[in-house]
Amino acid sequence: MSVLSERLKELRIESGKKQTDIAAYLGVLPRAIRFYESGDREPGNELLVKLADFFEVSTDYLLGRTDDPAKR
Repeated sequence: MSVLSERLKELRIESGKKQTDIAAYLGVLPRAIRFYESGDREPGNELLVKLADFFEVSTDYLLGRTDDPAKR
């Protein structure tokens, strides 16, 4: 499991959101979110930015480049 997949799942659970909620926001199928959380696939740059916006964290946090989730 990648840092990205772990953080996505952690953020989703902490926020009380369902995979279907995130999928609807991103305009993708719910199975895409399952793939991202399991580490089977990674979102492209555009979706990565949307995920960061959705959870109000930085892309660097999602990618594991920092442990500080704050957006800058």
